[in-house]
Amino acid sequence: MVSGVGVLCAVADDPAAFAAALREGRCGIRRGADGGPGRADLDDDAPQRALEALRGSPGLPVDRALRTTGRSCLAVRAAVAAALEAWADARLDEHAPAPDRVGLVVAGNNLTGRQLAALTTRYAQKPRFVPPRSALRLQDTDQVGVLSEVLGIEGEGCTVGAASASGNLALVQGARLVASGAADACLVVGALTELSDVERQAYLNIGAMAPGPAAPPFDPDHSGFVAGQAAACAVLESETSARRRRVPGYARVGGVHARLAATGSAAPDPRAEAAAMTGALRDAGVRPDQVTYVNTHGTGSPGGDAAELAALDEVFAHTGRRPWVNATKGLTGHCLAAAGVVEAVAVAVQMRGGFLHPTPGRPPKNVRGAEFTGDAAVPADVSHALSNGFGFGGFNSSILFSALRQTQR
Repeated sequence: MVSGVGVLCAVADDPAAFAAALREGRCGIRRGADGGPGRADLDDDAPQRALEALRGSPGLPVDRALRTTGRSCLAVRAAVAAALEAWADARLDEHAPAPDRVGLVVAGNNLTGRQLAALTTRYAQKPRFVPPRSALRLQDTDQVGVLSEVLGIEGEGCTVGAASASGNLALVQGARLVASGAADACLVVGALTELSDVERQAYLNIGAMAPGPAAPPFDPDHSGFVAGQAAACAVLESETSARRRRVPGYARVGGVHARLAATGSAAPDPRAEAAAMTGALRDAGVRPDQVTYVNTHGTGSPGGDAAELAALDEVFAHTGRRPWVNATKGLTGHCLAAAGVVEAVAVAVQMRGGFLHPTPGRPPKNVRGAEFTGDAAVPADVSHALSNGFGFGGFNSSILFSALRQTQR
């Protein structure tokens, strides 16, 4: 089950503010300079604000977090702040499993492109002045090391890279660690991506990133994604452990499924996307007509959005009941490696809050396999929700979250 969450993104510094922003349909996307690509950047001071706000929890290592990350990049500082929020939300600061029974999975690959670009310039001028600790900090695994040091985690840890599906694949790995008994609880952290100028240009050249002011996902005028910055954390925990600690939780991870589309390209595959959703439902023992809500991958790429609509049609059109759908990236931007975890947190707070956030723009109205939310939040009692994550290179994944009451029947 999801027993705690944390998030820092362009619209919020903590889960409560995130829930409020989603309910309002608040958008964190800002126009780019001189009509260039839009952005949904995280405020550089957000991690410190988030950590200072946690000082009221005496069991949290806030001072250690600030000391350990004092000279770290934004991505590491944001990950630590999101993890501490989730740690407190799950009440792990009051009573946690033994350190070697807590796992840690960080979602993301190629997270240090911006830092490497800056160091490359320094190296060209003065090679001996490249900081020795860069040997650690230029590796994605630095996030695992820093987080485990701050929180004293001694269980299994790793990074998971699957392009824009990294967040979902990290959740899959974390869920399997808990289900197998390898951990009582596992922190799954979606790491913030700071794109270098080269990486931004590559996304533009391949046609994935919107070249100017962008229409939202599924809007007829969509032209690509808007890069967003975020860090998020979900604590996955066995129900036995959560009950023992008397933690109410958000939702149960009912089913997970990931599969490749046998391609090295960026092209989406509706067949594989539908198979990912169907596999998660099958894993959970849930029928398509029992699904209340789908949090789409929905990036704003015309080809990607069309493929996902086709996949939704294949899975749900024959059921006679269209699930509600929306696209969180329309509010937060595409948070890349962190997207799957950000959207899992979005699903969790919506399920607890009894609403589904608006879909900005002009989403399609006559889709056989989906009913888009409009320009206002929709009250909803969500029994089962799917969260999709798809990535370049044929990564396709879907996670089924079920209301905790479903386990009590």
